[in-house]
Amino acid sequence: MTERLIDHRQGITLAGIGVLVLGFDALLVRLAGTTPANVAFWRGLLVCVSLLTFMTVTGRLAELRRYRAHGLAALAVTVLYGINSALFVVSVSHTKVANTVVILSSSAFFAALFSWFLLREKLPLRTWVAIVVALTGVLVVFAGSFGLADWRGDLVALILAMLMGLTLTLLRRLPELPKIPVVALSGLITALLAVPFAQPLSLDMASYGWLAVMGLVQMPVASVLLMMATRYLPSPEVSLFLLIETILGPVWVWLVLQESIPSMTLIGGSAILAAITVHSWLALKRERVV
Repeated sequence: MTERLIDHRQGITLAGIGVLVLGFDALLVRLAGTTPANVAFWRGLLVCVSLLTFMTVTGRLAELRRYRAHGLAALAVTVLYGINSALFVVSVSHTKVANTVVILSSSAFFAALFSWFLLREKLPLRTWVAIVVALTGVLVVFAGSFGLADWRGDLVALILAMLMGLTLTLLRRLPELPKIPVVALSGLITALLAVPFAQPLSLDMASYGWLAVMGLVQMPVASVLLMMATRYLPSPEVSLFLLIETILGPVWVWLVLQESIPSMTLIGGSAILAAITVHSWLALKRERVV
């Protein structure tokens, strides 16, 4: 077995486990059973503590110096990540989980748009077609929430997808930026954003338990595994794995909490997932040929 094949299998294993763990994110937010501000505060703070502890134990504190070397650019990415995390919690708390994860899955195409607009990168025809299909899918999801309170959560998810796209664009300009300090310090940003609206010491023990699982185990493990996977797999292949989270998130919530998936979300989500799948497959095929 060649070294390249071994690396590829290792990447698949890391990405598969990482996405499986990540799929519990929305369910844990719901199980916490408290306000979005409380969830965002504890989630952010615990992610920060757990990842800084991980860096200390594994001898990765030097990555903080590499992080600081990127100056304001690193800070901008970190702040965006922190805002994104807070917006995810708000969206999941105000609409169906399926709506949030389906709309969020379009972030890769917003990243392409930002790359075209800000970096003047040329986009191939397949990307433009995928963007149109994905945005049509987002509109279908919104149509299903028209006249319902869910539209607010959908709007937050759309803003989140746009900001995540901007974050991904900035990260492409900073390939040497260490990712673990970004995720760790973004947790602190999330906590600081939430603390004026939170009552973090007013929760019951069950809520603290679910928040601890989320902030100390689920989010750090998923983040580290997916970051490690990018060493062995091309980005289009990692994008395909992330599609699994779009499916798993609503499924776990449906199985545990019996939250239904709206028919319009299924239709719009199918369009978005099809666009991402075909686009990523074509990109992967081209990458392997090259």
